[in-house]
Amino acid sequence: MKPFEGNIITKLPHTSTSIFAVMSGLAHDHNAVNLSQGFPDFPVSDELIDLVNYFMKKGFNQYAPMQGVPELRKMISKLFKSTHSADYDVDKEITITAGATQAIFTAISAFVGKGDEVIIFEPAYDSYAPSVTVNGGLVKYAQLQYPDYSINWDELPRMISSNTKMIIINSPHNPTGSVIGENDIHRLENLIRGRDIVVLSDEVYEHLIFDGIQHQSASRFPELASHTIVVGSFGKTFHATGWKTGFVVAPENLMSEFRKVHQFVVFATNTPIQHALAEFMRKPENYNSLCDFYQRKRDFFLDALKNSKFKALPCNGTYFQLLDYSNISDESEMDMAVRLVEEHGIASIPVSSFYRTQENNNTLRFCFAKKESTLKKAADILCTI
Repeated sequence: MKPFEGNIITKLPHTSTSIFAVMSGLAHDHNAVNLSQGFPDFPVSDELIDLVNYFMKKGFNQYAPMQGVPELRKMISKLFKSTHSADYDVDKEITITAGATQAIFTAISAFVGKGDEVIIFEPAYDSYAPSVTVNGGLVKYAQLQYPDYSINWDELPRMISSNTKMIIINSPHNPTGSVIGENDIHRLENLIRGRDIVVLSDEVYEHLIFDGIQHQSASRFPELASHTIVVGSFGKTFHATGWKTGFVVAPENLMSEFRKVHQFVVFATNTPIQHALAEFMRKPENYNSLCDFYQRKRDFFLDALKNSKFKALPCNGTYFQLLDYSNISDESEMDMAVRLVEEHGIASIPVSSFYRTQENNNTLRFCFAKKESTLKKAADILCTI
């Protein structure tokens, strides 16, 4: 096709193909065990699949309401009430989205304009910064403290200015598996008190948290919740990342602005899947059992690695385990990740790719949302290195 001959001014001059696509492509080319991209290799619940099929056959195949199917919004409201003692109005404060990434982009688009500053914590999920930039905002990077990836509360207050419009938090944290504690929440509340700052709280892994730790949702704290848009993901919760179904909860005044943008980004999301999720959520065991389910996978993977030269960093949530390879090599994380694929047949993600400066801590991210046979095969390879 003949190329466009006009002058194209890119809004994202420093953005290229995502590291997830790069590493998954390498894994495919080398027939490697793929622990890079974050998706399960085990099936979705048969019951949930049957429910989607049931609602398709019942004729629920046309547009859902813009804000989402009422039955699903009711179940989300019930979940937040029982889990976090948080009251969100079914009609005015809950919206179903086409996955969490769409929710994040829409929230940023609704509140961030030219010259507005947004603070994100590095290492950071790779959609945050581009979403700010494409909307004309300015990203300010707060660096989490290695190796526990905790928030530096001496640094953060100095980053606040009169132009700060939003702070993005993520717990449990991708890519590190760290978890925000109650003290962190109170310090954030104190920091934004009296300021016109919106908090975007990415909580897509809230049902994947381990070792008896309680998820400190922003929704649990009324003062913080009044400033906050909370993002969740059914794809992460129910092993169906390809369904791209998520949600947001927020106070009515914030949700009203969110919906103004949402209706023109996607309008409505998959109707039969929404009905199926609503029915599936009537059984709390379908999501309350996930912490134990994934902790067993984490522990299985770590036990299989105990004779390796890799050092496991703490993982309190998500389905990602960081491994330090300092005892093996001093090469860069990207070089190490590529070599593991090409020479050993196992794919991971360099944590440096989650930093704008490609900071190197000799650490790779491995996804353990896999069958035990996959994890054993991966661990057997890693133990030979």
